[in-house]
Amino acid sequence: MAEKKKFLLRIDESIYNALEKWASDDLRSINAQIEFLLKEALKKAGRQKENPPQPTPPKE
Repeated sequence: MAEKKKFLLRIDESIYNALEKWASDDLRSINAQIEFLLKEALKKAGRQKENPPQPTPPKE
């Protein structure tokens, strides 16, 4: 699995609260919910393929 990039995100408190509720309803963490929503938006906008290729492990 590819390593995940870390970054600081500043958002309005009301947006955070709505995301927190939505994430809880979907049984996800807020981080997972944001990542899910970003992936969906990227696919809808044609900016990312349905399943990005996964790197293949080196042969031993």
